[in-house]
Amino acid sequence: MRRTHLSRKIFVLCNTIFLILVALLCFLPLVNLFAISLSGKSAANSGLVTFWPVDFTTLAYIKTFHNSNFIRSLVISFLRTGAGTLFGMFVITTAGYALSKEFRGRTALMWIFLYSPCIFGGGLIPSYLVNTSLGLKNNFLVYILPGAFSCYNLILIMNFFKSIPRALEEAALIDGASFFKVLWKIYLPLSKAGLATVALFIMVGNWNEWFTGILYMLRSKNYPLASFLQVIVVQGNQQDLALDPTSAAAMSERTIKAAQVFIGALPILLVYPFLQKYFVTGIVMGAVKE
Repeated sequence: MRRTHLSRKIFVLCNTIFLILVALLCFLPLVNLFAISLSGKSAANSGLVTFWPVDFTTLAYIKTFHNSNFIRSLVISFLRTGAGTLFGMFVITTAGYALSKEFRGRTALMWIFLYSPCIFGGGLIPSYLVNTSLGLKNNFLVYILPGAFSCYNLILIMNFFKSIPRALEEAALIDGASFFKVLWKIYLPLSKAGLATVALFIMVGNWNEWFTGILYMLRSKNYPLASFLQVIVVQGNQQDLALDPTSAAAMSERTIKAAQVFIGALPILLVYPFLQKYFVTGIVMGAVKE
């Protein structure tokens, strides 16, 4: 008994140390990025910045927020994430509610619309041809409609709905409630953990997705922030930095890029603490199949 208790303590200690190291590996690069964005030109270009700014300055943020290209892409990202999350949640919750019920042909329907997309993907070229033929090229709806359905999120919500007692639904139907009213008044309030988890997945996916903008948008002014950062940071296109000769001489491109990347990561970092209390519960409950 004492040996078991000691081994448990050792396991907890090792697990805690491991999780702390993983957390530091995730957190320290962000701290370094923030420090670079607040550092002077010479220190940033020389690689002297670690986790504390050198030659402290906020010029990179001032220039970033005066960059109309960056602000426009930031607004597009907020609109895309908000609209994509709302529409995606509507699709997932209504489909999950319907598929959580037992009816004739449910198994075949599950295989056709749920399991098949998880196993067999259409691929890039067929998706591009379909979206183009539907008139989604250079259209804001291309950010919302193609990614609204996710079979993994649907399975999570469907299993969460299955855990709700059927007696509650039957009592509401006897009282004259419609199926949509049952979904709105009973299932959704009792599924906050699962909804928050799926909403976080959809939100992060929409915010970080960059390929759609580059593939379907003809002009860079219609890019969301992720596509904008892909162009200037990864591909090295300096035109969208909008630096005049005076600013280019006084500032480092590295500090401006660091400021823009940090601003791009900040919204998700601010949203997660409000949803994290539901996150673990949503994952566990949604993974349980009765």
